[in-house]
Formats: sequence, structure tokens, C-alpha cells
Amino acid sequence: MAAGAAFAGCGQPMTPGLHPVTIETDGIERQAVYFVPSSYTGKDKLPVVFDFHGSNSNPVGQLKRSSWDKVAEKNGFIAVALQGSLSGKAPGTYGWNVPHVQVSQAILPNGAQGGQDEIAFIEDAVEEVKDDLCVDPNRIFASGYSGGGRMLSAYVCSGQDDFVAAGFVNSLRAGRPVETDGKWGPDAANCNPAKPISIVAFAGEKDAQNPYAGGGSAYWQYGFKTAIKRWTDLDGCKGNGNAKTVEGVTYTMYGTCTNGARIATYVFEKGTHDWPRPSEAREAVMAAAKDGVAGVTKVSSVVPAKPAFDANVDPAFRMWDFFSKADTTDMVATAAPAKSSGGSKSGTTVASDCSTQINMQDTTCSSIQPTTPRRSGQGVRDAL
Repeated sequence: MAAGAAFAGCGQPMTPGLHPVTIETDGIERQAVYFVPSSYTGKDKLPVVFDFHGSNSNPVGQLKRSSWDKVAEKNGFIAVALQGSLSGKAPGTYGWNVPHVQVSQAILPNGAQGGQDEIAFIEDAVEEVKDDLCVDPNRIFASGYSGGGRMLSAYVCSGQDDFVAAGFVNSLRAGRPVETDGKWGPDAANCNPAKPISIVAFAGEKDAQNPYAGGGSAYWQYGFKTAIKRWTDLDGCKGNGNAKTVEGVTYTMYGTCTNGARIATYVFEKGTHDWPRPSEAREAVMAAAKDGVAGVTKVSSVVPAKPAFDANVDPAFRMWDFFSKADTTDMVATAAPAKSSGGSKSGTTVASDCSTQINMQDTTCSSIQPTTPRRSGQGVRDAL
């Protein structure tokens, strides 16, 4: 389905659910998926969240992983998942041609060279969504997982100002990595956001793919704390974030930044590269807590005494809370779960990789590329 063929912006209702679309950019047809909530009327301008898939995945697979479509249905906004231009290791999977990353062409099943201009594609996709659907241009947000988050980082760093706020799961960057006096850090000249932007980022200390402390592939190198420090500098944030830890999750909020921007982080002590997901038992506690203490007591028997993660943290739902609030309200749920009476096991599950998500640790990288990511067509068989 070509974008625009069945969409006409404000003025008409739309069949709810997933809509595959084609978006043309620089004369090349690119793929995407729109999710339209059942509350869509075509009359009221709705917020939009762009969801960027990880490497060796695809738009539908990412929505299954992130649950952004479910969050959109519940809260009445539109979710858009774009497709990267690089071929993945399995049929139907893709990666992003992230600027300043060059991966060994040994991973290319078809021998193709390079990739498409993703910066131009994202920019055009945002404009297409504005034309196709009834959206509020002042409430457009973005979220990225793994390679998709690195792509989103590069897009914001390139000076594009489409997104009011951005969320990152195991993926936040602040410019390409450079080594100075034996220490890795972000290239200051490589990240020039148009304005201070609110950011919420999630990271796992046991992430072997994009290591929390740094290292790993050539495209990674500097750690999560270094990336956050750079963004607090770029956003002009004050304070130390007032870190707090609840059941294995450390949360910080820099609530005083330039032009009202905020930066929030969630670090999972035992988190890996997988997308965190509360177990059904913990979700039951969260739902019951809204009805009062009595409700919590009713489900206390299924709550583990020592969960591996803070099950109150689900990235997409937490990001939407962050995106939709203009104040500095603490985003962490403060209701303590009732103690378990024993018997139940693990309180946390991790969203399983889609069948097409494949490890790409065998790639080799080089960061020798121009410092300006805007409309860079240089190749990048990247992804993670």
C-alpha cells in the first residue's frame, strides 16, 4: 500500500490496526507500518510515537517486542514502525545504516554494497505521517531498541528536531566513539542536536552486546554513563540525578535542564540486552495497587519475595508516561508490592527475541567516516 493512497490526513476515520505502507524517499520506496488505535476519528489530532527496530528484525517484530501498539491502543495515539535499509541475516529481517558505522560485508547475503540514507528516510517519514494521518505535530516522539536506538541517536545528533522526546533501550549514543589519551568517549563534533531534548534511557549492566561499561564492538566503546553525561551537558542539566534503587533497578531523573528538557535513566542490575518485561504476576500487582491495598493483598500469594528486576518498569509504558508529562513528576511507581507468602517462582520474564532476531557479534567495524551524519550515503552493514 502506498502512503497517501488510503490515508488523507484529518477529515476521515480509519480502520484500526496495522497498516503496511510504502514511503518514497530519494526516489526509493521504503517500508513502514502504521498502527491506528480504535479511538482514531480523523478529527482529533493525535500524538505519534516512532518505534525503531533492532538489527536483524523488522517493524512488526519490533512492535511485538516493544508493545508500543498496545500502549497506543490504550492511550489513543498512533505508533509508526519504520524498516531499516540493510538486509539482515535471515529473510525478512533488516538493520539500520547508522552513520559512522561500517560493518564487515561478510554478513551480506546478497553481496550488496552500502545502504540507504536513513537520515533522509526518517525525515521524509515524519512528513509523510503528518500528511497521511491526523496528528499533532507538536507531539511526535520516538523510541529505539538496540541498533534502532543507535539510529535514533544519530538522527537526533544530526540536528533534526522532529521529535519532542526520545526513548532508548540498550542503545543510547551521543556521537561516534573516539579515543583520546587512551580513554573512549563521544566525538563532541559528531553530535549537534537542534535543541535540548528530553531523553529516557534504559540499560542493563549485564548487556554483553552493547556493554554498560563500554567496550564491545567498534561502534560502541564508551559506556552508558559516559553517554548520559554527554547528554546532560548538551541539555544543560543541573544536579546529579538523585539516583534511587528499587529492587535491582536504579532510577535517576535530571529534571532541571535547558528549555524544560529532562533526562531519566533506568539501569537494571541484572539486565541483559533483552527488552525487559514484567511478569504477569507483577502486572497483576500493579493493576491491583491502583484499586488500593486490599487489591494488592488478594494477589500477594503470587508475588516473588526477591524478583530479579523491578517489575514495575516496562519500557514502552514508562516511556509514554515520560513523553506525555510536561512536568518533573517522578516516573517510578512508588507502591511497594506485598510480601509473598511463598511458593511462586520467578517474578520477571524477558520479552523473547523474535524468531528472526539473530546475534551479530561476528561483525567487524570501522568508525572512519565523515563527521556529518546528515544525508550520509556511506555504507553501513550494521546492526545491534
